[in-house]
Amino acid sequence: MELSFLGAAGTVTGSRHLLEADGRRILVDCGLFQGLKQLRLRNWGRFPVVPDSVEAIVLTHAHLDHSGYLPRLAHDGFHGPVYATEATVDLCQILLADSAHIQESDADFANRHNVSKHSPALPLYTVKDADRAMGRLRKLSFDKLHEPLDGIGMRFHRAGHILGASIVEIHWKECNIVFSGDLGRYNDPLMTDPAIVKNADYLVLESTYGDRRHDQENPENRLEEIIRRTATRGGTVVIPAFAVGRAQLLLWYLYRLKQQGRLPANLPIYLDSPMSVNAVDIYRGHLEDLRLNEADYATAFNVAHYVRDVEESKALDTTPMPKVIISASGMATGGRVLHHLKRYAPDPRSSILFAGFQAAGTRGAKMLHGAETVKIHGEYIPVRAELHNLSMLSAHADSDEIMRWLGNFKKPPKETFLVHGEPEAADTLRLRIKDELGWSCHVASDLEKVQLY
Repeated sequence: MELSFLGAAGTVTGSRHLLEADGRRILVDCGLFQGLKQLRLRNWGRFPVVPDSVEAIVLTHAHLDHSGYLPRLAHDGFHGPVYATEATVDLCQILLADSAHIQESDADFANRHNVSKHSPALPLYTVKDADRAMGRLRKLSFDKLHEPLDGIGMRFHRAGHILGASIVEIHWKECNIVFSGDLGRYNDPLMTDPAIVKNADYLVLESTYGDRRHDQENPENRLEEIIRRTATRGGTVVIPAFAVGRAQLLLWYLYRLKQQGRLPANLPIYLDSPMSVNAVDIYRGHLEDLRLNEADYATAFNVAHYVRDVEESKALDTTPMPKVIISASGMATGGRVLHHLKRYAPDPRSSILFAGFQAAGTRGAKMLHGAETVKIHGEYIPVRAELHNLSMLSAHADSDEIMRWLGNFKKPPKETFLVHGEPEAADTLRLRIKDELGWSCHVASDLEKVQLY
């Protein structure tokens, strides 16, 4: 059996891990590369193996860096089943459709405004491709050992990262390979803690925050402080947020602040992301995966006005009154938030509040690293607004939380492979695992292939 790292090795995007044995191939995650141009260009390259040679795909969760390449692979010939938890399948239905729509819209914009080096500019995939991929999705329940493929078992444990996120066990040829996916936080107000896993022959582990600890400050206090200060000077708070997971967590905290009278009662809050709005409905349909009961959920998520149509979204940029706008995408790589950034980033009265990890090369990372301008829709926009990144809102476990999760294993895996982390983060975590646990640990390299047995 061989394991190949086709993505998320030396970077946090493009998660793709290939298992091969006896001429059969299983792909765990099928993510989109995001961020730096040299990474995004990999989405356009030839897939390392022939797509129709992949028997099946297993998804750890629905975020696009884990699922967003599915439509392209389906376009290029993959025709097998895609297995995931029920909530992950439901979320993929909206995430993949939205991603395809953005791909088509961006290509159309580039062609109409002649802002592409390619003539014509083409989408990476189309809505039709996304529909084809979504037709391959198959739902499997948590906590049960399934055998949807002959001789290959799968078990999904709750990872706590976002709704439906899972730690995946693959049982094949008497070998148990565990993929952590993206591990969530402990004591998250919405999601349950990452499930305890006690045994693995091999472990593929994320390392996004392998070199740091999250700020322990109460996020409600920071949100209150930033929003009040911005509103007092007549500004708007724009929060680029991942449509699935982060947007819902922000709504919860803003609800609590309003409930406690810590924000002005007349300060409007807008959720301007159709995908986020749809995700709220999907969350409501999977309350068994959340800490909230139905009454709490219904009350909390009414704190915001949901913006659905484009004209109403545009109107948010013409009204001068202070307000809070939550809009996707979380790293400011696309979506409606770009229009709000064009309007409010140049305004020194306003604030831009990022809510988690910003991958290298994204607009979010550039802004937080002090860029005086950012390029949006072909023009350079000055950045004069107050900037913040509330890392404690991240849905990824930090270094201590990863070590806490590893402490549940009864014995060390034969090898632990670190993926989904920048080089420094991954190597720092490798040293912690080696020194504190005494485990054999290896940072995966791009396109590396290892023999498991």
